[in-house]
Amino acid sequence: MGKIGYITDMKEWMEGFSFRYPIKVRFSETDMFGHLNNTVPFTYFEQARIEYFKSLGFMQDWVDTKNETIPVVADLQCDYLRQVFFDENITIMVKAASVGNSSVDIHYLGMREDGTPCFVGRGTVVQISRNTGKPVAWTDEMKELFQRSPASAEKA
Repeated sequence: MGKIGYITDMKEWMEGFSFRYPIKVRFSETDMFGHLNNTVPFTYFEQARIEYFKSLGFMQDWVDTKNETIPVVADLQCDYLRQVFFDENITIMVKAASVGNSSVDIHYLGMREDGTPCFVGRGTVVQISRNTGKPVAWTDEMKELFQRSPASAEKA
Protein backbone atom coordinates (compact mmCIF):
# COMPACT_ATOMS: atom_id res chain seq x y z
CA MET A 1 0.00 0.00 0.00
CA GLY A 2 1.38 3.40 -0.99
CA LYS A 3 1.34 6.52 1.14
CA ILE A 4 -2.06 8.16 1.53
CA GLY A 5 -1.73 11.91 2.11
CA TYR A 6 -4.42 12.28 4.77
CA ILE A 7 -3.26 9.26 6.82
CA THR A 8 -0.05 9.60 8.81
CA ASP A 9 -0.25 6.34 10.77
CA MET A 10 -2.81 3.80 9.49
CA LYS A 11 -3.20 1.93 12.79
CA GLU A 12 -3.67 5.13 14.80
CA TRP A 13 -6.00 6.58 12.14
CA MET A 14 -8.17 3.43 12.16
CA GLU A 15 -8.46 3.53 15.96
CA GLY A 16 -10.02 7.03 15.74
CA PHE A 17 -13.32 5.77 14.30
CA SER A 18 -16.37 4.98 16.39
CA PHE A 19 -19.30 5.41 13.96
CA ARG A 20 -19.93 2.37 11.79
CA TYR A 21 -22.48 1.58 9.10
CA PRO A 22 -22.86 -2.00 7.74
CA ILE A 23 -23.11 -2.68 4.00
CA LYS A 24 -23.60 -5.92 2.04
CA VAL A 25 -22.17 -5.76 -1.49
CA ARG A 26 -24.95 -6.32 -4.01
CA PHE A 27 -24.48 -8.15 -7.31
CA SER A 28 -25.47 -5.01 -9.23
CA GLU A 29 -22.54 -3.16 -7.62
CA THR A 30 -19.96 -5.47 -9.16
CA ASP A 31 -18.44 -5.24 -12.61
CA MET A 32 -17.82 -7.85 -15.29
CA PHE A 33 -14.69 -8.98 -13.43
CA GLY A 34 -16.74 -9.80 -10.33
CA HIS A 35 -15.37 -7.11 -8.06
CA LEU A 36 -16.90 -3.93 -6.67
CA ASN A 37 -17.16 -1.20 -9.29
CA ASN A 38 -14.80 1.68 -8.51
CA THR A 39 -17.66 4.20 -8.30
CA VAL A 40 -19.63 2.34 -5.62
CA PRO A 41 -17.54 3.29 -2.55
CA PHE A 42 -18.67 6.89 -3.13
CA THR A 43 -22.29 5.73 -2.73
CA TYR A 44 -21.30 3.84 0.41
CA PHE A 45 -19.62 6.98 1.73
CA GLU A 46 -22.83 8.92 1.08
CA GLN A 47 -25.02 6.36 2.85
CA ALA A 48 -22.73 6.24 5.88
CA ARG A 49 -22.27 10.03 5.95
CA ILE A 50 -26.04 10.58 6.00
CA GLU A 51 -26.46 8.10 8.85
CA TYR A 52 -23.55 9.76 10.67
CA PHE A 53 -25.17 13.18 10.29
CA LYS A 54 -28.50 11.71 11.46
CA SER A 55 -26.78 10.35 14.58
CA LEU A 56 -25.53 13.87 15.30
CA GLY A 57 -29.04 15.30 14.80
CA PHE A 58 -28.07 17.42 11.77
CA MET A 59 -29.93 15.71 8.89
CA GLN A 60 -33.32 16.21 10.51
CA ASP A 61 -32.80 19.99 10.40
CA TRP A 62 -31.19 20.06 6.96
CA VAL A 63 -34.06 18.22 5.26
CA ASP A 64 -36.62 20.60 6.78
CA THR A 65 -37.36 23.09 3.97
CA LYS A 66 -37.95 25.81 6.58
CA ASN A 67 -34.36 25.47 7.77
CA GLU A 68 -31.92 27.87 6.11
CA THR A 69 -28.87 25.58 6.03
CA ILE A 70 -28.00 22.52 3.95
CA PRO A 71 -24.82 20.47 3.54
CA VAL A 72 -22.91 20.25 0.27
CA VAL A 73 -19.99 17.99 -0.59
CA ALA A 74 -17.14 20.20 -1.77
CA ASP A 75 -14.73 17.38 -2.60
CA LEU A 76 -14.52 13.62 -2.21
CA GLN A 77 -11.81 11.05 -2.79
CA CYS A 78 -11.32 7.32 -2.41
CA ASP A 79 -8.15 5.27 -2.20
CA TYR A 80 -8.56 1.59 -3.07
CA LEU A 81 -6.50 -0.85 -1.04
CA ARG A 82 -7.95 -4.31 -1.82
CA GLN A 83 -10.55 -5.82 -4.12
CA VAL A 84 -14.09 -6.26 -2.80
CA PHE A 85 -16.50 -8.88 -4.13
CA PHE A 86 -20.22 -9.63 -4.34
CA ASP A 87 -21.94 -10.62 -1.08
CA GLU A 88 -19.11 -9.41 1.16
CA ASN A 89 -20.06 -7.63 4.36
CA ILE A 90 -18.27 -4.30 4.59
CA THR A 91 -18.40 -1.82 7.44
CA ILE A 92 -18.10 1.85 6.53
CA MET A 93 -16.54 3.84 9.34
CA VAL A 94 -17.02 7.63 9.47
CA LYS A 95 -15.39 10.37 11.56
CA ALA A 96 -14.93 14.12 11.56
CA ALA A 97 -11.18 14.55 11.14
CA SER A 98 -11.18 18.34 11.46
CA VAL A 99 -13.84 20.99 11.83
CA GLY A 100 -13.53 24.44 10.28
CA ASN A 101 -15.76 27.48 10.56
CA SER A 102 -18.41 26.13 8.15
CA SER A 103 -16.71 23.00 6.80
CA VAL A 104 -15.77 19.59 8.14
CA ASP A 105 -13.23 17.13 6.78
CA ILE A 106 -14.91 13.71 6.94
CA HIS A 107 -12.82 10.52 6.78
CA TYR A 108 -14.08 7.10 5.72
CA LEU A 109 -12.82 3.56 6.18
CA GLY A 110 -14.27 0.58 4.32
CA MET A 111 -13.39 -2.55 6.29
CA ARG A 112 -13.97 -6.28 5.85
CA GLU A 113 -15.42 -8.44 8.63
CA ASP A 114 -11.90 -9.54 9.59
CA GLY A 115 -10.85 -5.90 10.15
CA THR A 116 -8.87 -5.59 6.91
CA PRO A 117 -9.24 -2.15 5.27
CA CYS A 118 -10.29 -2.41 1.61
CA PHE A 119 -10.75 1.28 0.77
CA VAL A 120 -10.38 4.61 2.55
CA GLY A 121 -11.49 8.11 1.72
CA ARG A 122 -12.02 11.68 2.77
CA GLY A 123 -14.12 14.62 1.75
CA THR A 124 -15.05 18.14 2.71
CA VAL A 125 -18.65 18.95 3.58
CA VAL A 126 -19.67 22.61 3.84
CA GLN A 127 -22.79 23.94 5.51
CA ILE A 128 -24.33 26.61 3.29
CA SER A 129 -27.41 28.80 3.15
CA ARG A 130 -30.01 27.32 0.81
CA ASN A 131 -31.02 30.92 -0.02
CA THR A 132 -27.65 32.54 -0.76
CA GLY A 133 -25.36 29.56 -1.38
CA LYS A 134 -22.82 31.11 0.98
CA PRO A 135 -21.16 29.19 3.84
CA VAL A 136 -22.87 29.29 7.24
CA ALA A 137 -20.77 28.76 10.36
CA TRP A 138 -21.31 25.72 12.55
CA THR A 139 -22.81 26.53 15.92
CA ASP A 140 -20.71 25.78 19.00
CA GLU A 141 -23.10 22.91 19.75
CA MET A 142 -22.55 21.42 16.28
CA LYS A 143 -18.77 21.68 16.67
CA GLU A 144 -19.02 19.91 20.02
CA LEU A 145 -21.15 17.13 18.51
CA PHE A 146 -18.53 16.55 15.80
CA GLN A 147 -15.95 15.99 18.55
CA ARG A 148 -18.05 13.34 20.32
CA SER A 149 -18.15 9.69 19.33
CA PRO A 150 -21.64 8.93 17.99
CA ALA A 151 -23.23 5.50 18.32
CA SER A 152 -23.17 3.14 15.36
CA ALA A 153 -25.99 3.01 12.86
CA GLU A 154 -27.97 -0.14 12.31
CA LYS A 155 -29.42 -0.79 8.88
CA ALA A 156 -33.17 -1.05 8.87
